[in-house]
Amino acid sequence: MTFLLDWAGPVIYTSLGIAALYGVFFVILLLRKIKEKRFPSESAATDFLDQIHEHLAKRDFEGASALCDSPPYWSKAVPQLIIVALANKDRPMPKLRRMLAEKFERDVLADLEYRHSWIGTIVKSAPMLGLLGTVSGMILAFAKIATSQQTGTDPSALADDISLALLTTAMGLTVAIPLVLLGALVQ
Repeated sequence: MTFLLDWAGPVIYTSLGIAALYGVFFVILLLRKIKEKRFPSESAATDFLDQIHEHLAKRDFEGASALCDSPPYWSKAVPQLIIVALANKDRPMPKLRRMLAEKFERDVLADLEYRHSWIGTIVKSAPMLGLLGTVSGMILAFAKIATSQQTGTDPSALADDISLALLTTAMGLTVAIPLVLLGALVQ
């Protein structure tokens, strides 16, 4: 039993390192996806909307649709919603609103929530890995205490096991806390 627990430290440290890397990776993916769906600046969004208003004022629905379907706007959320609205302009307003909300939820929010859920999973699992290290370290320490009566083990030998317990807990929290903050920042 203690043979397996002796490997717990390196395995948990490696797992926490991998979890930290994946957490940062998913935060970067989420930030890139948000950047992809938004306009680069408020002025770019205003310029785009002004162009759309010009087309709509002339009742040039094809021109507005062509503008939204041009390469700079393929990945942006607002132009894609405008395309749906223009394609369904003859439908009643409540139905059109529902269609737009469904498209936004399906194409934008679902993708962002998927990436954000992975950050949440890592945030929840990192402290659990730290707790596993704590339990492993304490089991090893108590095993040494139990055998110290028979073998005369020096109590200072417990320090390695207790440090495993404390370090893995600290590392788990070190992974989770920044990801909680970054996850809240992008939400």
